Amino acid sequence: MTSVKGNNIIARIFADYIPVPFLSLIIDDCVSNGIDYNAGGARYNTTYIQGVGLGSVTDSLTALKYHVFDKKTIGMKGLCRAMEMDFKDFEELQIELIYNTPKYGNDEDYADDQAKAVFELFYDAADGRSTTIGGTHRINMLPTTSHVYFGSVTGATPDGRTCGQPLSEGISPFQGADHKGPTAVLKSAAKIDHIRTGGTLLNQKFSPGFFEGEESIKKITYLIRTYFRMDGHHIQFNVVSAETLRDAQKHPEKYRDLIVRVAGYSDYFNDLGEELQNEIIRRTEHKAL
Repeated sequence: MTSVKGNNIIARIFADYIPVPFLSLIIDDCVSNGIDYNAGGARYNTTYIQGVGLGSVTDSLTALKYHVFDKKTIGMKGLCRAMEMDFKDFEELQIELIYNTPKYGNDEDYADDQAKAVFELFYDAADGRSTTIGGTHRINMLPTTSHVYFGSVTGATPDGRTCGQPLSEGISPFQGADHKGPTAVLKSAAKIDHIRTGGTLLNQKFSPGFFEGEESIKKITYLIRTYFRMDGHHIQFNVVSAETLRDAQKHPEKYRDLIVRVAGYSDYFNDLGEELQNEIIRRTEHKAL
């Protein structure tokens, strides 16, 4: 696996050329082993391979299964041609791929089964492989903002996504693809085995109006507790409207204190790049449970 090989090369460079003596003093077993932290002196030497774009990969495989193999609405060559053209002159097909194809995040097994298959392939390819510093590789799905960069260097995909558009983040559905509400998103996300990972990231966005009453706050509490009972690992929320975020792009001076959840961390909206701002705006905005 290329990621494992790359991680091992980086780890070897750090072990040989970038020691961290102070950090080694405060990490268990580095002193007693007489080995620097970066060279494998710590008690635990797990290295994580980061999974990016589960929703995008799932929706792409689902589109292939649905349109090419099951419904046979288009052949593989035709779909590849459409992607090469970035869907220019293939707008009707793109609409079909985006709006009339099963999508991950809606508690539909037809799509979610691809997510489970992708997870298992990823896990089997990386988990347990040795590192060059005496540890093992594990997987996580906590990509922070890398989904924006990877999307910028990825061509059009079978789910109708155009060239350069960000991929889905964490284990969240592709931005706007979930349309059956937050509970459906959680049920889809819980179909993969979070316990075998080093962490997963699920983002959701709610309209501020949703929290006007005590009943709504109780509902969000039940939502979170239910997700963890299904062995979900991590969920975070933005409570802000897309309208507010668009206005913040136009008038940043009015929103200097606007903080948003990005992907495992919070940041000032004004400090984010435009692509990342747009990606947050495109996330589905839930207004009711």
